[in-house]
Amino acid sequence: MSPEEFRKAGHQVVDWLADYLADPTQYPVLSRNQPGQLIDALPPSGPEAGEAWDQIFQDFERHVVPAVTHWNHPGFMAYFANTASPPGILGEMLAAGLNTNGILWKSSPAVTELEQVALSWLRQWMGLTDEWFGVIHDTASTGVMHALAAARQAVAPEIRSTGQSAPLTVYCSEQAHSSVEKGALAIGVGQPNVRKIAVDSAFRMRADLLEQAIEEDLGAGKKPFCIVPTVGTTATASIDPVRECAKLAQRYCLWLHVDAAYAGSAAVAPDYHWLLDGAEQADSLITNPHKWLVTPVDLSVLYTRRPEVLRAAFSLIPEYLRTAENPRALNYMEYGIPLGRRFRALKLWFILRTYGRQKLTEMIREQISWAAELSKQVEADPNFELAAPQMLSVVCLRYKGTDEENRAILDRVNATGEIFLSHASLHGRYVIRVAIGNLGTTRATVQRAWELIQQSALL
Repeated sequence: MSPEEFRKAGHQVVDWLADYLADPTQYPVLSRNQPGQLIDALPPSGPEAGEAWDQIFQDFERHVVPAVTHWNHPGFMAYFANTASPPGILGEMLAAGLNTNGILWKSSPAVTELEQVALSWLRQWMGLTDEWFGVIHDTASTGVMHALAAARQAVAPEIRSTGQSAPLTVYCSEQAHSSVEKGALAIGVGQPNVRKIAVDSAFRMRADLLEQAIEEDLGAGKKPFCIVPTVGTTATASIDPVRECAKLAQRYCLWLHVDAAYAGSAAVAPDYHWLLDGAEQADSLITNPHKWLVTPVDLSVLYTRRPEVLRAAFSLIPEYLRTAENPRALNYMEYGIPLGRRFRALKLWFILRTYGRQKLTEMIREQISWAAELSKQVEADPNFELAAPQMLSVVCLRYKGTDEENRAILDRVNATGEIFLSHASLHGRYVIRVAIGNLGTTRATVQRAWELIQQSALL
């Protein structure tokens, strides 16, 4: 493309996006495509000669868009919703155009220093002290793996040289995200050494059973090395007892990693700082601005109070990447596996400046209030029940019938194209899960979801 051709195509894309963001409800929230439909609609091999932009964009609209499940749709209340907000999209566009690679400070000072600035602002809003060091990853799964590797380095530093130690064990709730288990597998801990601790009636990890498991493993000659409490579990948004976990971590000299991928965002609201009660004693913490802080996927933040341990776990500098020492020239490549690093901080910086803490706080408070209202409506309906205590913006509900009936209700709701909900399994029962978190979602959207759930139960 020539600069003028690029300008024309760029305006076309921005106009399309502006129309899309103005009304995502013009599309069904859940794609109605069948598996393989997009593959079959496109040529089996690429073109020998380049094609015209107009034709490419027509195929985008004709074939690609119908295969999209619209996470920006206000009716998207499955999983944990996320929003690509306008300032975040503009940040992504500029980052793509600049095409910087933050290998070292020297390779692009802006990538490194804007990341430090944006993560410092976010840290302050969350009520964390300045001893916390932050680094951006793509997703929490990657960040958790890095936290576990740092935990291993702290407890068994010999592994970096020998690759061997006594069997290591990590502890999390049975409601913890699968990223804990995957991260442990990735660093060679072994699946049987991921101890999943039972929960109480509110789906919070039981500290007494956690202590019992640690003692059992010590008695069996194993080496406990990390505890991972969750602040906002995937199924119910339950809050594990972080402070009690911190006490056990201190007593047994274990690393404490707090998974606040979802609920950490709520802590930007001063009245929700309590969510991170006890986290000030943690060694590391994960939070995902791409979940509840209107940041386009992907952007997850790993904070740690022990960056020197994280660096010891990963620092490996070949000669061609050596630079002159300067205390202010941070090289993020020393704190993780990635060498090449995208300019992800730019979109976060744009968002924090555009909305400010006040607007983000208002959004979070509103969405929590809508979830609280919905939970009361569920309790008042004789045909439905809450399957878990309502926490933050997540409501788990169940029709008082069979699993098959609840699955059918969910399928009918999702088939409308207006709302997309997901499910969970709690105590072996199929549960309908409503997770509010999209910037475009309103109280009316939530009420429409409840209306569709009720109507679908009568069919």
